Amino acid sequence: MMKDVIISIRSLTGVDEEEDSLDFVTDGLYSYDDGVACLTYLETEVTGMEGTRTSLMILPDKVVVDRDGLITSRMIFTPGERSAFQYDTPVGTATMQMDTHSIRQRFDERGGDMEIDYVLGLEHAVISRNRFRVNVREQTAPRKYAAQ
Repeated sequence: MMKDVIISIRSLTGVDEEEDSLDFVTDGLYSYDDGVACLTYLETEVTGMEGTRTSLMILPDKVVVDRDGLITSRMIFTPGERSAFQYDTPVGTATMQMDTHSIRQRFDERGGDMEIDYVLGLEHAVISRNRFRVNVREQTAPRKYAAQ
């Protein structure tokens, strides 16, 4: 069963010696069953992908990121492996490559944390070194304090 969560994302992107970061907090849905965590959320203008739904399936040995909407792609992160994926946008399609260095993740029924470290390439040229950090926590109703 999916439950309401708060998802905090930090994306660090490095080109040469410079590194940019993007922090994003949003509501989403989360489930955890038999060692597999699933979460989904809507992108906003902050990420530049407004109109796109992002879904992550976090397995013990890999992470699958599906995007559907304005941007469409399926990225499969497996530590120590290189993979390619189609990246469809309103202005065109590109075949990109990823070299996943590491995945660190810890999830349970209440949420958890993950970090993926990877290199992104296009036509065999490195575009950037990336770290993608995700924190998922249960949404709780605001506390109501009794008048004293």
